[in-house]
Amino acid sequence: MVFRFLILSDEVDDFKREIKIDSEAAFLDLYNAIMDAVGYTKDQICSFFICDDDWSKNTEITLVEMDTTSEVDNYTMGDTRLEDLLEDERQKLLFVFDYMTERAFFMELREIIPGMDLEKPICSKSVGEPPVQIMSFDDIDTKAGSTEIGEDFYGDSEYDIDELDKEGFDGLGDGPMDNPYDDERF
Repeated sequence: MVFRFLILSDEVDDFKREIKIDSEAAFLDLYNAIMDAVGYTKDQICSFFICDDDWSKNTEITLVEMDTTSEVDNYTMGDTRLEDLLEDERQKLLFVFDYMTERAFFMELREIIPGMDLEKPICSKSVGEPPVQIMSFDDIDTKAGSTEIGEDFYGDSEYDIDELDKEGFDGLGDGPMDNPYDDERF
């Protein structure tokens, strides 16, 4: 049986890769196929996450053994076959390739092809350039995570600090800041 995965990026609109791989292959084989298809080096920590339909992470498959508690199943790419964790078309996965900044490819098991085997994975479709493999924290687009406090910071654009009960601060202490509203800054 062969799995056909579609791989997309939220960073590059015209990027698309399609990987066909035997269902009995290990996640490590899929990792190698992806890294080869996008031209990334294989010297970074990476993980696959099996996701639900809303892209919430469920099961993690790590490149190397991580020290976890015995209460949680620990899956490594070299020891886990694709068919052990994937069984339905449209199954969603995340492939985190830049662990420090949580950058990932969005993957979907687009097709399960019964009665077919592949000796080694193939990249059957390659469109566009992939995003850079490693991005420093300084290069991350700050527009999405602006640190400016706007009028909606408190959850209500009608927020007015004067609506607070100034009397409610009386008697909090014995110093000059008994009532912080008495301070010139307010």
